[in-house]
Amino acid sequence: MARQHELAELLFSRDASLVGFADLQEIPPASRQGLPMAVSIAVAIDPYIIAGLKVGPTSIYHDEYHRVNNLLNSLARSAVEYLHERNCKAIALSADDVGYNTETLGTPLPHKTAATRAGLGWIGRSSLLVTEEYGTAVRLTTVLTDADLPAGTPINESHCGECFACMHACPASAPTGRQWHAGDPREAIVDAFACSRTAGSHAAKAGFDDIICGLCISICPYTRRYIERCVD
Repeated sequence: MARQHELAELLFSRDASLVGFADLQEIPPASRQGLPMAVSIAVAIDPYIIAGLKVGPTSIYHDEYHRVNNLLNSLARSAVEYLHERNCKAIALSADDVGYNTETLGTPLPHKTAATRAGLGWIGRSSLLVTEEYGTAVRLTTVLTDADLPAGTPINESHCGECFACMHACPASAPTGRQWHAGDPREAIVDAFACSRTAGSHAAKAGFDDIICGLCISICPYTRRYIERCVD
């Protein structure tokens, strides 16, 4: 328990927004590189920047996207160093090492899977993680480990209820409208290829190489509460 608190405090001191610990033993070993646990780390996106997303990605959102990604990579390295110093195995699933497949637009172990199993949030109709604290305005990273960390309580059902805001806001019509349950295939929730094509097109028109959009993030009621809490 002390190790859990020490690691979380270290990551919070370095600007993590949420930290959770997940038991992955029900997931096939190949997807988790044979390690039983995960540290799930979230960083919140600046609410002022999210509030400015009205029709598509902006230059400051593009810059914030990269700032958050760089911070996540740094946090993951910090977690790995902490665990290695305590003779634990640890592997950071950073942007370079996550195993992204360009044909399936997926990874062996999505960051969202670790986050839901750590109890940080649930999957919304947009197929993004929804958190009570920040809505969908977070980005994630994961560190696999064999450390003896007490896992959080998994969230296995959506809390979105009858909200379809992200579905109606999506310029790609990517969400199917179905409510998420743990174990559902991604395609039951969202057309990732339609999302990627449209986000890439919108980003290119704005002069960005990244596949980014942000509209479903900005419209989520949980995100709106985060914005209102911080901006108003």
